[in-house]
Amino acid sequence: MPAQVEFDTIPQLFRRLCARYRGRERPVLRHKVRGEGWHEITWEGFQDRVQALAGYLHRQGVRTGDRVALLSENRPEWAVSDLGTQLIGAANVSIYTSLPPSKVAHILRDAGAKVCIVSVPVQRKKIEEIADTCPELDEVVVMSETADDPPVPMTHWDDALATGRDYWATHEEELTATAEAIAPEDPSALIYTSGTTGQPKGVVLTNRNFCSNVKGALQRVPFGEDDHHLSFLPLSHAFERTAGHTAVLAAGATISYAESIEAVSQNLQEVRPTLMISVPRMFEKVYTRVKKQVSEGGSLTQKLFDWAVDVGQRYAEAQRSNGAGPSLLLRGQRAVAHRLVFSKLHEKLGGNLRFAVSGGAALPEEIGTFFQAAGVTIIEGYGLTETAPVLTINPMDTPRYGTVGHIMPGVTVAIQPLEETAPVGAISGSDYPTSLSTPEGEILVKGPNVMKEYWNQPEETRAAFDPDGWYHTGDVGRFDEGYLKITDRIKHMIVTEGGKNVYPGPIEETFKTKGWINQIVVVGEGRPFLAALVVPNFESLRMRARDEGFDETTCNDAELLGHDAAQALFGDIFTAYNRDAAAHEKIRNFRLLEEPFSVEEGTLTPTLKLRRSVIRERNADLIDEMYEEFGM
Repeated sequence: MPAQVEFDTIPQLFRRLCARYRGRERPVLRHKVRGEGWHEITWEGFQDRVQALAGYLHRQGVRTGDRVALLSENRPEWAVSDLGTQLIGAANVSIYTSLPPSKVAHILRDAGAKVCIVSVPVQRKKIEEIADTCPELDEVVVMSETADDPPVPMTHWDDALATGRDYWATHEEELTATAEAIAPEDPSALIYTSGTTGQPKGVVLTNRNFCSNVKGALQRVPFGEDDHHLSFLPLSHAFERTAGHTAVLAAGATISYAESIEAVSQNLQEVRPTLMISVPRMFEKVYTRVKKQVSEGGSLTQKLFDWAVDVGQRYAEAQRSNGAGPSLLLRGQRAVAHRLVFSKLHEKLGGNLRFAVSGGAALPEEIGTFFQAAGVTIIEGYGLTETAPVLTINPMDTPRYGTVGHIMPGVTVAIQPLEETAPVGAISGSDYPTSLSTPEGEILVKGPNVMKEYWNQPEETRAAFDPDGWYHTGDVGRFDEGYLKITDRIKHMIVTEGGKNVYPGPIEETFKTKGWINQIVVVGEGRPFLAALVVPNFESLRMRARDEGFDETTCNDAELLGHDAAQALFGDIFTAYNRDAAAHEKIRNFRLLEEPFSVEEGTLTPTLKLRRSVIRERNADLIDEMYEEFGM
């Protein structure tokens, strides 16, 4: 569905949406206040807050081209800060709340932010700790209580809005002219990549980048005025920022902000959203939980579940066909399957979900297929921060799980085989659909959504583009009958001692649906074979130990991992995988880890991607040990 208004810049989008909904008392944002119920903010209230913040920032000296940092969880103030910043031509520098003070300081200094807007005390204290190292930071606006003796001037959010509201009223003509003068090529945001290695880089995304991407997405994804989105992915990430913030607003839909990641399950029941935007990890957890409950229900429950999944898959296939669609018998069977098996899953997701969107990482084919069989279509997309971010998306009516779909309108994608210098098989979104298939290679991109530059890094910027203007994504993939299939990142490729090239991502994905495995990292660079570091699902493992007659309550996690039954269980899992794996992709040894990989520990990025080099370094002794067992 198209956007509700025409627009070429984010301020233009905001102002025209406000005009469209003025006087209709239509809610745009919803949030919980102190856990006491959901409160609505109408478009009129939203406009008042955005203009008030814009007025305050302008009063404090923020001008077109400046940067304003935002260190906050998902909440209405985030949306107000983003649009208030952009309304006066400044760029939003949104920072992950999970980052430590040292990383926050690097971003503030690198961006040269004049003002930082922070949420809760734990985030404010980060700024207090590093303020002295950020010479260009003039002021901090605090959504919660301010510090008693701050190292940098602090203003409470409410006071800033009150002051800014008066300032806007007396400078409305000037500020309105500023908003209207913003051009498509002007920066909209600096998004700092989470960085699997080294310091994060600031990606400069313009108004054109975001606006073209939102317009393209709304041609492919049926967001509408009646939709309701529960926002819980970090808005500091390009995926939620574009899909769950700007695109939802452009569609005229409503956004509710989850209280926290931990509260998402409860909030789903309360909000009953019509659409969900998430990462594969959440769908994986739901799938694993469902499989676990089925396995505990006995053989009859398992047979009923398998029958329902089979019915759901046949129903989805009949819908995709060009024939008459599902038969009367199949429709009846699906109704029974829904009532007996899948209705509980729908209830857990709020009971009102039309579809879900998945991005940020690869969605395992098995999980996409299961959810579709259950009546929840997941539309998987693909992109990068540098592409604002969406490059491809699976069509709603004919998704092909295991791929990331067709090219977005306005975008052109080509494949450059790794041993060649010229790209092949370029596909433009205007060619959709297409039957093109290509060999595997690096994914190259052109389009209005591709970033302007890396902030303050001209060499990095030049390295990202080739002389013909193609942006090199660093991802490996191929076209399969017009659908793009991602293999892995080039830098993740393992070259074994025997010279075999192995991409660990697809191998790791095969284990994501195994209930016993929480996390896995495949290693083997320069080694004679592959091995794996595994973080088990301890809840399932303790249940297995209990079934084996082992008193799991008397031992800690480390002792549980050392038990013969645990070692045998995972040995069987890898033996089963190895039966069908190519010789150079077999996993010949493994080690079980007690502590999960996490953002806080530094082994995951804020977007939950593995920091492989950190993991390998911290587990170097274990990795060496796995090969020494084989005399290598």
